[in-house]
Amino acid sequence: MSTIPELIHTVWVKSSFSGTGGNNCLEWAPGHTTSTDLVPVRDSKNPTGPALLLTPTAWSTFVAFAARQAN
Repeated sequence: MSTIPELIHTVWVKSSFSGTGGNNCLEWAPGHTTSTDLVPVRDSKNPTGPALLLTPTAWSTFVAFAARQAN
């Protein structure tokens, strides 16, 4: 039995930090987090590729880092 969550029916949301350029597109799945306590993150240009599974703490740290870089 696998402990890797199934993400095929997951609803993905494009990050607001991705912009409109199309080259830096990050998606995450906020609805998945409530049921698994993991935050799936993927490259929107490769939707069938791998996804990272982050803890909520790691995700918050990543978002804070990205926000600092954007300023």
